[in-house]
Amino acid sequence: MAKLEVDLGLVAKYNQPGPRYTSYPTAPHFSEAVTWPLLLDLVRANNQTERELSLYFHLPFCQSLCWFCGCTTVITHDQGKSAIYLGYLKKEVERMAALLNPRRPVGQLHFGGGTPNFLLPDEIRALGDLIHSRFHFAPDLEAGVEIDPRGMTRDHLQALRQIGFNRTSMGVQDNNPDVQKAVHRLQPKELSEQVVHWVREAGFHSLNIDLIYGLPNQTVDSFEKTLDEVLRWEPDRLAIFNYAHVPWMKRAQRVLKILPPAAKLQLLKLTIEKLTSQGYAYIGMDHFARETDELAAAQRMKTLQRNFQGYSTHGGADIYAFGMSSISQTDTAYWQNHKDLPGYYAALDANQPPQHKGYILTPDDKIRRQTIMRLMCDLELDYAAMSRRLEVNFADYFAFELASLAELEADGLVRRTGAGFLVTDVGRLLIRNIAMRFDAYLPKETERRFSQTI
Repeated sequence: MAKLEVDLGLVAKYNQPGPRYTSYPTAPHFSEAVTWPLLLDLVRANNQTERELSLYFHLPFCQSLCWFCGCTTVITHDQGKSAIYLGYLKKEVERMAALLNPRRPVGQLHFGGGTPNFLLPDEIRALGDLIHSRFHFAPDLEAGVEIDPRGMTRDHLQALRQIGFNRTSMGVQDNNPDVQKAVHRLQPKELSEQVVHWVREAGFHSLNIDLIYGLPNQTVDSFEKTLDEVLRWEPDRLAIFNYAHVPWMKRAQRVLKILPPAAKLQLLKLTIEKLTSQGYAYIGMDHFARETDELAAAQRMKTLQRNFQGYSTHGGADIYAFGMSSISQTDTAYWQNHKDLPGYYAALDANQPPQHKGYILTPDDKIRRQTIMRLMCDLELDYAAMSRRLEVNFADYFAFELASLAELEADGLVRRTGAGFLVTDVGRLLIRNIAMRFDAYLPKETERRFSQTI
C-alpha cells in the first residue's frame, strides 16, 4: 500500500454502523418464526447433493472474561461443565448425522469458542472420536482450532493433532501489558512464545495469530512493537481485527475507553504497510497470509470465500454447526442454535432439535450474498463475470446501487474500469461501507445492531 494520508473528514463521513458480512442477510434477520419443521425439507434437499461439508463446533467455556470480547461465552472455573456439554454435543451430532448424506466428505473442521482448550485433553480426544465415528473426512481435510495460551499444555496440542487438527489460530490481541490490563487479559509475551514453540513442535501445518486494534492504551508505537514481536514468530497467517464496540450487547465493554476512529485507521494503515512489506498478502478486511499461502492463491484465482469463520478456500461447502449459539449455513438457509446453555440443554432433553432461529433465503438474497462476497474477497467486481455467475444482467439488476458508487468514487474509495470497478487502497479500509451499498436491508436496520465500520 502506498503512503496513505487519512482524511479526518472522510473518516467522520463513513464511520457508521455496519455489518462485517460473515453472512448475508446478517444474523439480526434470523427469526424464531423459521422453525425446524420449515427447515427440515431444505436440509433433506441439501443432502441430495454430495457437496463438501464444513463442520463447526462451538465450545463456549472460558475461565475469565476478556472485556473486549463479543463472542458467546460461558465464564466458569467449574471444569465439570465441559463433560456435561460434551454429552449434549453427542446428542446433537447423532440427531443431525442421521439426516446427512453419508457420502458427503468433510473438507473442513473447526473448533471455536469460547476457549476450546478449556476442555481437558482426554475430552478433546473423546470429542474427536465422536466426530470421526459419524462423519467421513476428505484426505485433504483442513482442520483449524482456536486456542488460548493461558491454560494451554503440550498434551492439549497433542490431543488436537491426534484427532486430525492441522491448523491453529492463537489469540494474542496485544503484547503490551498496559493494554492487557485495560482489557482484563493478562498474557505475557513469553507465554505466547512458548505456545508458538509447542505448536511448531506438535507438527501443525499452519499458525494464525489473532490481534485486535482499537483497544484502550494502544498507540502506533506500542502496536508496532507488538507487530514486530509477532512477526518474529513467523506466523503463516494473521487476523488483525477491528475492535467491535457493542456495549449494548456486551455489558463488560462499558468500562472500556475506545480509541477515536482516526487513531484506529492509523493502526490499520500501520498494520497493512508493515505486513505487506514483510511478505504477507492483504487478503481482505482483517486477514493477512503469506504470499505462498492457500488464501493468497485463492484470492489470485478469485475462488476465495467468506463465511462465519472468516475467509476460506473451501467454496461450495455447506456449514453444519453444533453447540450452543452455533450457526449453520447452506445454499438456501441459515439456522442458529439456542444462545444459552439452559435453552440448548432443554431442547435436547426434550428430544427436540436445538435450533432456535432461522432464515430462508429469497432469490434476491442469493444474488446479493454472492455480490457482497465477491466484492469482499476479490476487491473488485467485473460486471460481465458477475452476470454469468448470477444469471442476471448485473448492470441492470444493480443499476441503483452502481449509480450510488459515484459518491464513493469521488471520495477515492473505488475506481471505475471498462469492466466494472476496483476497490482502491483507501477503499480497502472502508470495505464494509462499500459492501453496504448492495445490502437491501440496511434502511430497516436500527442503529445499535452493528459496531461502527471504523
